[in-house]
Amino acid sequence: MQPAGDTRRRPALAALGALLCTALAATVSTAASAAPACGTQALLEELGWRIEPTMLATPVVHGGPVCERADLAQAQSAGDLRVQLPRHWDAAQRAAFLPRLFDDPATVCAYAFKLGQATRRATTRLQDNPGYRFSAVQLGWIGFGVRGASAQGWQRFRSFGRGYQPAAGNSDALQSFYSGKVRSECGVGRQVAQLTTQRELYGDAAFDAAFTPGELSIGTFLTLHQTDSILLGRHAGTFLADGKARQTAQRGRQAFVGAPGFIEHVFDRSYLDDINNQAENFVVVDVSDAAARALRQHQGFAHYDARNRRIWSLARRMPGPGPRRFERLLVERDRALRAQVPAQQQPLLKELDQLLDDPFYQGFLIYVHPHGIRPVGYHIARLLDRNPRTPYAFELGLHNLHTTLYRRWIDTRLGQCDAPPAAIRQHNPYVGR
Repeated sequence: MQPAGDTRRRPALAALGALLCTALAATVSTAASAAPACGTQALLEELGWRIEPTMLATPVVHGGPVCERADLAQAQSAGDLRVQLPRHWDAAQRAAFLPRLFDDPATVCAYAFKLGQATRRATTRLQDNPGYRFSAVQLGWIGFGVRGASAQGWQRFRSFGRGYQPAAGNSDALQSFYSGKVRSECGVGRQVAQLTTQRELYGDAAFDAAFTPGELSIGTFLTLHQTDSILLGRHAGTFLADGKARQTAQRGRQAFVGAPGFIEHVFDRSYLDDINNQAENFVVVDVSDAAARALRQHQGFAHYDARNRRIWSLARRMPGPGPRRFERLLVERDRALRAQVPAQQQPLLKELDQLLDDPFYQGFLIYVHPHGIRPVGYHIARLLDRNPRTPYAFELGLHNLHTTLYRRWIDTRLGQCDAPPAAIRQHNPYVGR
């Protein structure tokens, strides 16, 4: 569902796409050539910590507001991620102190840089696969086509396509969403984006060894709760519940990246005209500095839920014919269509433009299957066409990115120092819980 016609915003979107692709290529090249750090200090330094000697008798730690930075280079330039250890400490004292830094919020934010890179690689590959589609009519919740699930690396454990897990290899199974022919609704699309992000973060060998098939289950959200799923099941561990993003907005832009969420109708189902667009499940891909500042200023999503209601109210006062009318008016800024808007509605159109030009609507980028990576403003505009009788609201989903999954990645990386990837699973303290 790509917008048609040349628009004022296409150059900006094209530039954004080129930037993401350039960053993606550079990151893939770096990841392919860099050997994993081994040991606590090496891993901390890989995450960006600079460990320096000092004549002081006690250590001095300056983490800094890392989640507010654009990238690791900016964080380090600002003096973040610095720790000074007493010069007289021996190896045992250093070894006892350094692991504490993994609990520092600055380290979690430094990890978020890597998580963000992995999220962008995963979602870019998903959106670039024309074989991964969405349709209202398909056989089962997830459709693997005429070849069937087993041919694409998955085995079914619930009927009607409501539950699958990898059959013979985690990476091979998820590769089907990168290059195979698969159909699913956006909820599964969100799950796949979350799991492929972990694949990109670990690398194939470690990803295959570190997780059991049951931990990578996909299907209905209700199904996941009854499995070992690392997203919502028995192995998910500790969740952050921050639906309106009040806590996340205060932490900074990197705290959002990789997080799941959804855009949901406010009024009940009787107000829906298009049931297939009742909600849009997403994964946050990137957040601009301006968008992050706006979210912090307004303390999360609640302010924008009210703004969505205002956008919806204005749109209701602008009736008119044509498919994708508001998408063309507000996203594509179709000049010919905008010129046809009656004079008495032009002030309404101007206010809609101003509302949607807010940094949050333009700089909060999300991945939604099958629409790819787009700003949230795009989705609010298109939903005016699909379900014009209800406004929509934003919500972050439960997630464990900075709790269980963070600690699991740290422990796996440290475990690689003692065992090859093939042996990680038997040494992994999470597997089998």
